[in-house]
This record gives sequence, C-alpha cells and structure tokens, in this order.
Amino acid sequence: MTNSKDDNNNTTKNSESTPQKTPHPFDPHTLMWMMMIFAVYSIFSSISGSKTPEISYTDFKKAVISNQVSSISFRGDQIYGIYSDEGVDKPKIFHTVIPSTPDTELLPLLEIKGVNISAKSSADPPWLTILVGIVPWLLILAFFLYSSRMLQQRLGGGGKDGFMGISKSKAKLFETKDNEIGYDDVAGVEGAKQDLQEIIDYLKTPEEFQKLGARMPRGILLMGPPGTGKTMLAKATAHEAGVPFFSISGSEFIEMFVGIGASRVRDLFKEARAKAPALIFVDEIDSVGRVRGTGLGGGNDEREQTLNQILAEMDGFSVDEAVVVLAATNRPDVLDPALLRPGRFDRKVTLELPLQNARIEILKVHTRKVPIALDFDYKELASMTVGFSGADLANLVNEAALSAARKKADIVTKDDFNQAHDKIIMGSERKDLLNPSERKRTAVHESGHAIAALFLPNSDPLRQVSIIPRGRALGVTEQLPAEDRHNYTQSYLETRLSVMLGGRVGEKIVLDDTSSGASNDLEQATHLAKMMVTQWGMSDAIGPIHFKVGSEHPFLGYEIQQEKDFSEETATKIDQEIHRIIKEAEKTTFAILLDHREDLDQLVEELLNKETLDIYMIEEILKHKD
Repeated sequence: MTNSKDDNNNTTKNSESTPQKTPHPFDPHTLMWMMMIFAVYSIFSSISGSKTPEISYTDFKKAVISNQVSSISFRGDQIYGIYSDEGVDKPKIFHTVIPSTPDTELLPLLEIKGVNISAKSSADPPWLTILVGIVPWLLILAFFLYSSRMLQQRLGGGGKDGFMGISKSKAKLFETKDNEIGYDDVAGVEGAKQDLQEIIDYLKTPEEFQKLGARMPRGILLMGPPGTGKTMLAKATAHEAGVPFFSISGSEFIEMFVGIGASRVRDLFKEARAKAPALIFVDEIDSVGRVRGTGLGGGNDEREQTLNQILAEMDGFSVDEAVVVLAATNRPDVLDPALLRPGRFDRKVTLELPLQNARIEILKVHTRKVPIALDFDYKELASMTVGFSGADLANLVNEAALSAARKKADIVTKDDFNQAHDKIIMGSERKDLLNPSERKRTAVHESGHAIAALFLPNSDPLRQVSIIPRGRALGVTEQLPAEDRHNYTQSYLETRLSVMLGGRVGEKIVLDDTSSGASNDLEQATHLAKMMVTQWGMSDAIGPIHFKVGSEHPFLGYEIQQEKDFSEETATKIDQEIHRIIKEAEKTTFAILLDHREDLDQLVEELLNKETLDIYMIEEILKHKD
C-alpha cells in the first residue's frame, strides 16, 4: 500500500508542475452531439417530407370537380391540399405535382368549386440551407482535425486511451481471486519452481528485501521448447505470491501505426505500478524483442520502438516498486542483447522437456478429473512418451478420454491410452489404402526394421510393428528408448543407422528389389551420418573438428542453415565419410537379416495376417517359429 501511495503522489506532483493544456475545440463529446443533431434533423426532414400521400394530377382535378377538396396551397411546383369531410374515404391531406405545361383551366375551376387557395414560397429558410450545406463538411473537418491531433500525440501520448482506445494496453488482468492455478497444478518443473521461489517471497513481503537494500531482478526470462509450461508457470507464480497477474503476448503490442506499441507498453506498466505488488507476463517476447537494426527505414519501425519502450520502462523501476516482469520465448538466440543485460532480463530460467519421473507427475495432474482403470500403470505410459512436452501429455490424456467416450465407456483404460498414443505419434488409421502388392512390400519393409531392432546390439527396445497406414506412413515400426538420453554414443548411433536401413535391406533380400518407400529412412540416415561427421567428431578421417553445415535449433528441433567455413576439398572428404558410414551400416544390416532370414519371413507372414504385432506377440512368434 505504501508503494501505491508514493506512486500516486509522484504522479500528482508531475501533473501540477506541467502547464495545463487548453481543451481541444473538437473533443469527442462535441463531435458526438454535432453528429446526433445532424442525424436527428436528417431523419425528421425525411419523415416530414414523405408522410404526405401523393396523388396524380388527374385524380386531383377529379377530386376538385367532385367537390372533395376544401383547400389547397401552392408551393413551387407542388400543390398541398386538404380533402373535405363529406363522405371521402381517403387520407385527410395530399399533395401532387403541377405539370410542366401551365394549366389555364385550374384557377377558374378552383374558384367555381369554392376551394380556398393559398401560396407559400418554395425556398427553404436561408439558415436551414446554410446548415444543411455546411454542417456535413464541418463534421468531416472536425473528424480529421481530431484524428490528426491524436496521431501527432503518438496515438495516446496526450489523451487517456488515444483514438478509440487504440493505445490502451490489451493485457488480461487476473486478480488474485480469479487466478486458481498454483504450483500444485504445474508438475515436472521443480528446478524452475525453486528459481522462482525467491521472486514469490519478494512479492509477498517486499519490505523485508528493501530494508536490506536488496533489489530483485526486474525481469526473468523463461526459455524452453513449446508446451513445457512457461505460461502456466508464470500464472502459478502470481497465484503463489498472491498478486495481480497481467498477461499479454508480444504480438499484441504491434499495430500498423508506429508508436502504438510503445504507448501500450507505457499503459501496461502504468497499470502494473498502480496495483503493485504485481507480476507482468509477456509471452513470445521474441516477436518484439528481436535484435534491432534489421528493420527498414533505418531501423525506426514499430517493433523497435516498442522494444525501446520496454527497455525504458524496466530501467524506470524505482527501488521500492514491487513489480516483476516475466517473459517467455522458445527463441532466445534472436533476442536483443540489451534485453538480456543486468537490470533487465538478467535471470534466465530454462524449462526442458520432462524426464520420465516428471512425465509421471504431469500425467497424474492431468488425470485428476479423469476416471482411469485401477490397474493403470503411469510408469509404463511415461516410458512410451519420451520427448513429450507437458502440453503433449495433456493432449494424450484428452485423446484417451475421447476414445473412451466414443465407446460409451465409464472409465479410461490402458487400451484407450495406447490408441491415443498411436494416433498422436503416427496419425489416424487409413485402412484399405494399400493394394495387395503394396501391402506385401510394406510388411517386408517393416519386418526388416523390426528384425534389425531386435537383434542388433545397443538398439532401443521394440514396442510394436504395424502395416496399417497412419498419417503419411504406410507402415510403422515403433521403438521405445529404455531411458531418457541426453548424450549418444557412437555405437548407439551406428545401430540407429542400421535399423533405419533395415526396411530397404529387407526389401532387397526378400523381393530382390527396392522402392521409394525408404525415402524418409534414407533422409534421416543421411542427416544422422552428417551430424556424426561434422558435429560430433565421429570420423577418423575428418577428426575431432566441428564444421558449420547446419545445426538443429536447441528448442524447435529444425535445422538452421549456416555458411560453410571449410574448403571444397574438406567438403569432398565429408561426403566420402558420410557415404562410408552409411555403407558400413548397410553391410551390418544385411548380415543381421541374412542370419535371421527365417525370422524375417515368419514375421512378414504374421504381419499380413494380423496387421499389427506388439513385442509380446513378436517374441511368441519367433520363439515358436519351428
């Protein structure tokens, strides 16, 4: 409360010392009233001019001859009249238009029939003519003056919210009572929770830190792959600290006009200071925090101005302001260095893909409201989901629940989770896609992978083999790592290469031919061999040297192309080593499949019969093949 009062006092002093500006003559309220008056007048004029029924000139003369007209009034080329009351089943008033050719018989006829005649000027009053002609242009001029004024003041610098509120922050505010996500709801990120605990203590009791002269980091950067819980962790941190939570995406600062993003940044930090202690969360900060100097027009674009304002606001924090900014990104490599220096986002918290124990805890969180079978094994499911993020695991639980709901079941079983896992990993089933010859070739191909995975040393355990087309794959051989790996040995990678080539080698042995179905296997094998040679020093001919030939992004997993830093002679050696490694892996695969040719044929036959075989069925088939 003390901080809020100090902030308000400072604001008051600044406003008192600044000369008061004269109100703009065309403020929004004046414009609104002018437009309303003009609209009412236009509606009234149109109604008043159209409510009198119009009749033809012939019918008008017939009515006069029949003594049905009591009086008329001439107004230019218009005649307005009133019917007499003697048995006329018509509207009381009417009007008609005088023909262009003068009717010399009309006035004598009116005098004979005793019709009361009057005349009025057809011209509108001068003031009305001026009003109707000038007011629309005044309104248009006022609108452009007002818009120009707002834009000149950087769309909000001089007004409260700018033109139509465009400069107001779009951050979502979650008060303490509205934020129900706590640390119990965020599993698998225990290290990150420990890093943020100090921030929670600071937001709860900032005076304990301030009396010792300690300053908490103003900015904390959450880095990690998509789906690892950065947004949820930030929201849970605000819940644990019991403070308001402002959440906004970096892209919401950017608009077409330069200056709007900076104005929204100012408004966001102003709101947070007013509610201090508070926590601001900026998701996908790389959308505005990229390295400056790369834009058009000398770099003076909207994105860079927004970043400059963020930097200025973070520098403007006073010692006694309990406001902490959390930001999330999966591209820390593109952030501007000024954003990461001490005093801004100087503390980094990295969130990795969860390991097996963390996946178990995440699955338990997401299955709290899901009725699952009593014999459900979390550890088995966690071992099947290596490389899954927290969001992937949440999706897995939801897909399993949907599978059970489609079957009208009361609980979610192991089979539902297995089906959900296969659907996420491999896609939905597409039966009856293959003709008989392709079905046979797919069975041979997948059996080759399976036999290589079963009998090669250092291979990941086999889970299942299927020839049911899923997604873009005509068949699948699935292996599950025995443990989470962060380092890969050369022997393990060589085995991986041999397993990748197992399908193609199987086709060559059984069918004496190869097909295009091995294209993805060859692509992965070539990439893996290239990494072994150029990145990991696993070639005696090249040696322990690192070459820039493309590397995977640490979080996103895709390859970033880089300029080569070696000669053409070295490039030739690299190509030769990649070719040698793949050919040696192919020889190893040939030897394994030829040694187990009977197992290969038996597995092909069983796959054609049953389409999908798990590891227990495969072991039973190979055990009793004789």
